[in-house]
Amino acid sequence: MAKLIYVATHGPDDPTKACIPFHLAVNGAVEAGIETEVNLAGDAAVLIQDQYVETLTPLGLPPLRELMTKLRDKGVHVFI
Repeated sequence: MAKLIYVATHGPDDPTKACIPFHLAVNGAVEAGIETEVNLAGDAAVLIQDQYVETLTPLGLPPLRELMTKLRDKGVHVFI
């Protein structure tokens, strides 16, 4: 099976860019049957905090809280 690692580098100052790796991982790769993980680097490291998970809402993508719930449900690991 193929494996993808998404590296997130954007933080809460740009919610749309910050949520793209989560969205691609859980609504793209996982749905296609590809083993996936998300790595948070730089400014993205804070996205694991509840204050950002609950409030970050990108344009045109699901809110971060929905993406994180799907990540947990699908068993996708998030590394900092």
